[in-house]
Amino acid sequence: MYVIESKIDKQSDAFKKNYEAMEALVGDLQNELKIAMESRSGKAVQRLEESGKMPAKKKLELLLDKNTPFLEIAPLAAKGLYDGKVHKAGLISGIGMVEGREVLISINDATIKGGSAYPLTVKKSIRLQTIAMENRLPVISLIDSAGAYLPLQSEIFPDSHNGGRTFYNQAKMSKMGIPQIAAVMGLCTAGGAYGVAMCDDIVHVKGHGAIFLGGPPLVRAATGEEVTADELGGAYLHCQESGVSDYIAEDDADAISIIRKIVKNLPENEKSRLTMMKPEPPVYDPKEIYGIVSRDIAVPYDCREIIARMVDGSRFLEFKELYGSTLVCGWAHIHGYPVGILANNGILFPESALKATQFIQLCDKRKIPLLFLQNINGFIIGKAYEQGGITKNGHKMVNAVSTASVPKFTVIVGASFGAGNYAMCGRGYSPRLLWMWPNAKIGVMGGTQAADVLITITNDQNKRLGKPPLTKEEELFLRKPIEDAAEKEGNAYYSTANIWDDGILDPAKTRDTLGLAISAALNAPIRDDVYGHGVFRM
Repeated sequence: MYVIESKIDKQSDAFKKNYEAMEALVGDLQNELKIAMESRSGKAVQRLEESGKMPAKKKLELLLDKNTPFLEIAPLAAKGLYDGKVHKAGLISGIGMVEGREVLISINDATIKGGSAYPLTVKKSIRLQTIAMENRLPVISLIDSAGAYLPLQSEIFPDSHNGGRTFYNQAKMSKMGIPQIAAVMGLCTAGGAYGVAMCDDIVHVKGHGAIFLGGPPLVRAATGEEVTADELGGAYLHCQESGVSDYIAEDDADAISIIRKIVKNLPENEKSRLTMMKPEPPVYDPKEIYGIVSRDIAVPYDCREIIARMVDGSRFLEFKELYGSTLVCGWAHIHGYPVGILANNGILFPESALKATQFIQLCDKRKIPLLFLQNINGFIIGKAYEQGGITKNGHKMVNAVSTASVPKFTVIVGASFGAGNYAMCGRGYSPRLLWMWPNAKIGVMGGTQAADVLITITNDQNKRLGKPPLTKEEELFLRKPIEDAAEKEGNAYYSTANIWDDGILDPAKTRDTLGLAISAALNAPIRDDVYGHGVFRM
């Protein structure tokens, strides 16, 4: 492999202005992450303390091995949605180390609406289960939930990817042999009771942990029976009489201690093996990415410059460098793990798509994980390119991306528009994890382009009807709401709030995040037993 020779002038005005712009975006991101983790109402915190419960953040600290990293998933889910206070969609979640083993963790935050489940709480839960199943990660759930947020029950209950899907997934995980461990640290009502009961190991906290299909108010309304939560579903009832729970805990800290013992007692899981290299940092400072990525998303830059600041030793073996040059493909290592990288250097041409197809096949055959760095406006269009087979060549690329069975990871580092999002392994193509940078934009097309298309169509219609073309004022009337909507719905925060991605990353920390993600993925077979691709149109 060759060390990428950087051509960046760090003293240039463009670099400095880009750096300042990205540094401001990263500062905003850090502030939003702090708010999501720490902003809670004083009343809710006081109520939690009075009940003898531990804050969710403290639970996470006790659960994780000391001085180990935590890869948080969807930390800004539901940002700005509902009343703006359902931080993280009510769940602190991610991949971390417990007793030396990578596990997926989900913790209800009872200081957010009593741990009630909103529609995005359900969506996040299902996303976490998908991550656990794809990467064969044991699941630890620390549960304290008031159940479904009833005013939005129609968005939570009946459909195929609503609340019931979580129990379906639990059954599938059990069949797959994925350990599921739950701690009952508060109310587990109705569906929440099933969510606990379907786990392999249940730790039940005395005093404030309770499991029941219907709580005291519902029991009273339905039967007239007066009963307390502890009498109906407390730790002694379920540990001594019903047999629902397996371990009784004195308090939250004791429950976490028991969970750590359970994890330690799990059979050893032999991870998949890759041809590793000794990890080493890049030659160039990853923070230099700030100055490389243009503050104007329409201004291009050489993606090799960001690759040089992500990969070990800044070494990169480029594949077909002179062919299909708008897509850079090649091999590198990240924290010692081999990766095949596909990164955009412009719009996708027929040659770019063919190159990608061949490269993906090689990586899949050689069991090398794939990393997609998206900065893409889409495929080239026009008569000449249609004659040249852009549609069938694009189909080959999409087919290869879809059917590659090695772990895939995607980072949206700039634009992610139209079919380019699909071909470069967008969310619909099941990357193991997908992130955005704070400058990233996503949509069918950019706001300006969408407005131009609508204006052109309207003028064509007017011409057919014998009407004059739109005036400048009429064009502005059409253009502004489209561009405003694209700006609002296409930015990284809107995406991450709706869980279209797994989080927004500081570009300088992307390398470390990828290292953690690849390591977690190796808990599953590196490639499934059904190797190969679909039919490629010739």
